[in-house]
Amino acid sequence: MTQTFKDVKNVQIAYIGGGSRAWAHNLMNDLALDGEIAGMVRLYDIDYEGAKINEKIGNTLSAREDVLGKWEYKAYKNIGEALTGADFVVISILPGTFDEMHSDVHHPEKYGIYQPVGDTTGPGGIIRALRCLPMFRDIALAVKEYCPDAWVINFTNPMSACVKTLYKVFPEIKAFGCCHEVFGTQKLLIKILEEKYGIKAVRDEIRVNIVGVNHFTFLTEAKYKGTDLLPIYNAYIDEHPNGLEQSVEAKHWANGAYVTKELVKFTLFKRYGAIAAAGDRHLAEFCPGKWFLESKDAVENKYGFSLTTVDWRKIELEQRKQKALDYYNGAPFQLRDTGEETVRQIKALLGLGDFVTNVNIPNDGQVENNPLGSIVETNAFFSGNSIRPVYAGKVPTALNALIMRIIEEQETVVEAALSGDYEKAFIAFLNNPNMCLEPDQARKLFDEMLENTKEYLPYYNDYLRTRK
Repeated sequence: MTQTFKDVKNVQIAYIGGGSRAWAHNLMNDLALDGEIAGMVRLYDIDYEGAKINEKIGNTLSAREDVLGKWEYKAYKNIGEALTGADFVVISILPGTFDEMHSDVHHPEKYGIYQPVGDTTGPGGIIRALRCLPMFRDIALAVKEYCPDAWVINFTNPMSACVKTLYKVFPEIKAFGCCHEVFGTQKLLIKILEEKYGIKAVRDEIRVNIVGVNHFTFLTEAKYKGTDLLPIYNAYIDEHPNGLEQSVEAKHWANGAYVTKELVKFTLFKRYGAIAAAGDRHLAEFCPGKWFLESKDAVENKYGFSLTTVDWRKIELEQRKQKALDYYNGAPFQLRDTGEETVRQIKALLGLGDFVTNVNIPNDGQVENNPLGSIVETNAFFSGNSIRPVYAGKVPTALNALIMRIIEEQETVVEAALSGDYEKAFIAFLNNPNMCLEPDQARKLFDEMLENTKEYLPYYNDYLRTRK
């Protein structure tokens, strides 16, 4: 029998990025719906006022009679105070501002390079990593000093590079990265089962084997109660050669950034025989640019997904800020099913039930043909104070050619960001599959993007001296 390792009614969660108006509210929601655990959530953010707003929202929520999970929320100005004594550390930060993100995503468009997301790979993902990973170095060192035994749960992108940095700086850290992209693919398989066979399955019944890296993950196996779903998926693709029709609601401007016909998923399945398990917006960025991202017209009209603009993100942020202020001023917090697994993971690590789910962790041999220590997305078994990777086997050979290229890029960018060797980052930039420019043009774009984000680059002045 699994034993709990502490008082589950006095759990200490430190939240780095505690002024968040998205992930933090999801966590509040899910903690409120669960009555088995309780304790304190310590909110730390460079935006202290944002953390104070969430402090009041969380405490107001906990005081409601209909809320099962009773948590105290407290904002901290000092990261050390927030981390001291923490059992779990949650990280969801925005590295820089939306102005820097605007450069990441849209500056390459001037050179004919399109990025639907721009936060994980491609020119934008690489530049984002250069400013983000030094922040993660500081977080890893703080965890090492103040709560070395805590479990660290990361939501920040670029996911793989962030998790790699945590382990590189503090090898004994107990960290993993969470992403809900695989959940969406399981829901697609549920939709197919209901449409074709009238079967109403739930996500836990869709058993999958996962390989790949974050945002470029693949299901090499998918089963429902022993039935192989890959042939069913293949037949479904053949029945939908133009992809999936979107509902009127999905086409509404507020959801427009996430509209997809799943044609990238379908195309990759036909190419590799494994189910691509991330959204089309992310998947396309890891492939050679001419496959899916040749032009804005090809993205929207041929493949049926969208380029998520940073202007759209800014509008969305303002709406979330307003909603947070409404909660702060007394508007009722509407509890819902977020579909996230963070609370379930925390409970399993506390000894309250075992389960298997996908996470981003170092390869300990669960993926045979990826380098040991590289950050891979695979299933893992959660139980009392333990996460054990589930054997995933080999990435299919043809697909692994893309995966290995991504892993090498991420390893190079981590080294560059932490050492300040931006010339090494330029090599990754130049070799990225979406880099369709000649070297001199690529250098010009790289230097312009560095200039646009220099405020958050700790080694930028050193780089300029070496370039003169």
